[in-house]
Amino acid sequence: MVTRTPAPGETWSAPFTNTPIHATVALPGSKSLTNRHLVLAALSESPSRLTGVLVSRDTDLMIQALTALGAAFQRVNDDPTVLDVTPIRLAETTGEITVDSGLAGTVMRFIPGVAAGTQATVLVDGDEQSYARPMGPVIDGLIQAGAHISANGQDPITTLPLTVHGKGPVPGGAVGIDSGGSSQFVSALLLVGATFGRGLDLRHTGEHTPSPEHIAMTVNVLEAAGVRIEHPEPNRWMVHPGPITATDTAVEPDLSNAGPYLAAAVVTGGSVTVPYWPQETTQIGDRWRDILPAFGATVTFEPVAGTNYGDLTVTGTRDATGRPIITGGGEIADLAELTPTTAALALLADGPTRLTKIGHLRGHETDRLTALNAEATKLGATIEEGLDYLAFAGGYDLTGATLESYADHRMATFGAIIGLAVEHTVVHDIATTAKTMPDFPSAWTKLAAGQRDIRA
Repeated sequence: MVTRTPAPGETWSAPFTNTPIHATVALPGSKSLTNRHLVLAALSESPSRLTGVLVSRDTDLMIQALTALGAAFQRVNDDPTVLDVTPIRLAETTGEITVDSGLAGTVMRFIPGVAAGTQATVLVDGDEQSYARPMGPVIDGLIQAGAHISANGQDPITTLPLTVHGKGPVPGGAVGIDSGGSSQFVSALLLVGATFGRGLDLRHTGEHTPSPEHIAMTVNVLEAAGVRIEHPEPNRWMVHPGPITATDTAVEPDLSNAGPYLAAAVVTGGSVTVPYWPQETTQIGDRWRDILPAFGATVTFEPVAGTNYGDLTVTGTRDATGRPIITGGGEIADLAELTPTTAALALLADGPTRLTKIGHLRGHETDRLTALNAEATKLGATIEEGLDYLAFAGGYDLTGATLESYADHRMATFGAIIGLAVEHTVVHDIATTAKTMPDFPSAWTKLAAGQRDIRA
C-alpha cells in the first residue's frame, strides 16, 4: 500500500472502518525519555551511547539545541535511532547562541537550565504558539538558584522568548516553586541540579502536582546517571552536587503514543498487540492497562522470560450483531497527556465518563480542555467543561466534521480515533503528529485498512 504523507496544514480524511482491527504495532522510542536521556548524556562527564532514540520534531529540536550548546551527536551506522554522544564542556561554550524550541515543552523548559551553566548568551525562542505555554515557575526557580535570565518587557518572566546569560556554574541551594501547571517545571530543575555548586533543594509549594509519573521518570534517569537524589518528604527533592555519569542506554518505547493504536482495538471491537512493553516503567502510558478496561476492553500481558518486557494486548468487545461495545469509563483522574485519546473513547462510549484533575492541560500545546469541547460540539456532542474536568454523558449520535488539530499532536490523533467510527471525519493538519510520530498518517491508514504488522 502506498500512502502520501500529508503536508503541514493540509486536511486529511481520517480512515473509517466497520471491520475489527487485528494488528501488532511496533512503537518508536519514548519522547519523554529520549529528551531526558539526551540532556543527561550532554551533561555527562564522559561519552555514552543511546539506542532506540525517537526520531521526531521534538527530539530533533532537543538535539539541535544541545548541539548549539556544545554537545555532539554521531549516528552509528547511519542509524538515527542510535547516537554516540559527546558531552558539553560548559566552560567552553561562549558567544551568542539562539535555540529554537518549536512547540516542545521539554526543550523550552529543560534547555534554560543547561544554558545557565555555560559562558554564553543564549536566546531561547520557539513557534508562535509556544508564547502561550507557561514558563514562569521554571524560570523563577532557576533565578532563585542564581541563574541570570531576562526577557524584554517581562517581569516576572512567564513565557518565551527569553535570554539566558550564562555565567558559569549556577550557585544552587533552596528553591520553591508551584509546579501545578506542569510537572516539567520540577523535572527541568532536577535535571540540572547536580551541576549547581550547592546542588538543589527543591520544594513544590502548590497543592497538586500533575503527572507525578513524569517526575518519577526524571528521578529514575538521574539515579541511573549516578546522580544522588533524595525525596525526604512529599513535594521535596534534594539533588546533591556532583558529576553526571550517563551510561549506554536503550530508550523504552513510547507508551503514551501506544494510546491511539490500543484505542483502535476498543473502537472497532478488535485487538492490538504492542511488543516490548516494559514490565516495570515510570511512563504514564503504562496506565492504559487500567484505563482501557473501564471502557469494556480486556487487557492481557505476556512477559518474555529473562527480560523486562512483554507483549501487551488490548481486545475490544462486540455484541451479537458485531457492533463494538464501548462502556462509559466512569471517573478517571490525573490523565495528563493521555486525556485526548481517552476523550475520544468517552465520546464514542455508550455511558458516562468524567475526566478530572486535568486543569494543567490548559497550558499544553493548546488549551486541550477548550479544544476538546469545541471539537466535540462540531461532532454533535454536548459535554461539560469545568476548570479542571470534562464530563461526557455518552450515547452520542456523532456526525462527521472537520476537526482542528491546534498544532497539537494529541488533538490530531484524537480526530483519527473518532474517524475510525464516524464516517466523513476530516482532520486539519494531521502532519502535526510528526512532533512525536513522524509516520502516523501512513501507519494509521495501514492499520484501518487491515494490515497486521504496523511500524508506528
